[in-house]
Amino acid sequence: MLEIRNATKTFLKGTPNEHTAIDDISLFLKEGEFVTVIGSNGAGKSTLFNAIGGSFWLDRGRILLNGEDITYKPEHKRASVIGRLFQDPIKGTAPDMTVEENLALAFNRRRYNGLRIGVRRSDVKVFQEKLAEFGMGLENRMKTKVGLLSGGQRQALALLMSTIGKPLLLLLDEHTAALDPASAEKVLAITREIVIREKLTTMMITHNIQSALKTGSRTIMLDRGKIILDISGKEREKMTVARLLELYSGKGDTALDNDRMLLTRS
Repeated sequence: MLEIRNATKTFLKGTPNEHTAIDDISLFLKEGEFVTVIGSNGAGKSTLFNAIGGSFWLDRGRILLNGEDITYKPEHKRASVIGRLFQDPIKGTAPDMTVEENLALAFNRRRYNGLRIGVRRSDVKVFQEKLAEFGMGLENRMKTKVGLLSGGQRQALALLMSTIGKPLLLLLDEHTAALDPASAEKVLAITREIVIREKLTTMMITHNIQSALKTGSRTIMLDRGKIILDISGKEREKMTVARLLELYSGKGDTALDNDRMLLTRS
């Protein structure tokens, strides 16, 4: 489904601040696989997502999605097949548009592979049914401008916008980190349900190691732009936070125990 071959990206080349953010990364995800991504600050997690999403082009390497080479495909065209959530609930939604208008925009983008804002009455009923499953009352606020929603409600809406057209790939970039604990747990539970039900190929960045080991079926760890751990199956089932930190200390170049991932619960 997703294949990354020798992906490399260096920023500020030829300057004193030159930095290789992703360094010869190769990765393969099977269809329907749910991979959690962890690592210290600056390890290259979000940069990898930006490369997949098309925020920039690689210096070297290839990215293939469902057999198609998307390495040089524009970001807006990738958006029709790649859903993405960010840490900030403000991103991914239009605050001055209503709940139903935001959903229609996302739905039509995948349906027609372009931007159409029109809201069809039949679609609104579908939107309400899906929002009702979240248990957050959003199905009764279809005419409410998104900017008036709480952070948790907005992130739940953004999650539905990213998945309603069943994208080929879903990227979750610390999408619960900015929420209060109760909202974060609710959004994460909704995420798990949608991914499992729709059988979405998914990658999720998190700083909560315990959550990383319990969510999905595979966990990879990045350090200085490289994948240094890739665990799944029985190895992952038996993995503990303490053991994972021990493995990191033996393979990583930075001290993970000083990183905020041990202090937060996303």
